[in-house]
Amino acid sequence: MELNEAIGNTVNMWGADFWGVADLSMAREAIVDQGGGLVDGYPFAVSVGIALSHAIVDQLPEREQRAVAVSYRHEYDVVNQRLDLIASHISGVIRRQGFRAYPVPASKRFDDQRICSVFSHKLAAHLAGLGWIGKSCLLVTPEVGPRVRWVSVLTDTPLAATGQPLEERCGTCQECVDICPVNAFTGRNYRDGEPRDMRYDAGKCERYFGKMGKNKLGFGVCGLCLYVCPYGRQA
Repeated sequence: MELNEAIGNTVNMWGADFWGVADLSMAREAIVDQGGGLVDGYPFAVSVGIALSHAIVDQLPEREQRAVAVSYRHEYDVVNQRLDLIASHISGVIRRQGFRAYPVPASKRFDDQRICSVFSHKLAAHLAGLGWIGKSCLLVTPEVGPRVRWVSVLTDTPLAATGQPLEERCGTCQECVDICPVNAFTGRNYRDGEPRDMRYDAGKCERYFGKMGKNKLGFGVCGLCLYVCPYGRQA
């Protein structure tokens, strides 16, 4: 518990909005399938989240305007940098206690074919009891919906798990499914162990961003599924 407290103090010192500890044992098969030996052998994950600015996310329907696109891209990049810095500090706290720590970058692709990272930050946050995985495949928090960026630190430290996975609360809502400009979501609810492809075609998003990247800005911005979720809009 002392190490849990030290990690919590570090998170709070660096201004994160969410954090928790996930017991990864219940999702071991999915974790190894995604990251292989790089992430095997770590029974716990520290999950940390920073909420995105509502003022910026609420502008996303006008994302083709230069000011909106640039503001969102800047917010996205800066928050990811903050998360990586926090993960580095947490890793230092853990290592100084004699345990292993593997900080997973907040936004770095590991597998170009499957279009994914080495480890799912959303899964860690879900297992830590910080939210549920919605029909958009985003982690939805009760407080601000999916308007959060995440980072994870994998560790063999025997930490105390901070919560249990939340059951989904999307119900019959389909707003994220309906607003997607490329129909990337099937509308299927998340199920433990089920392949992401059953719910989300990442290739459609990839091609859409590639097409948008040919505009005069040189990059694409979407985030409509992030914007439209009622839990975020009501926050």
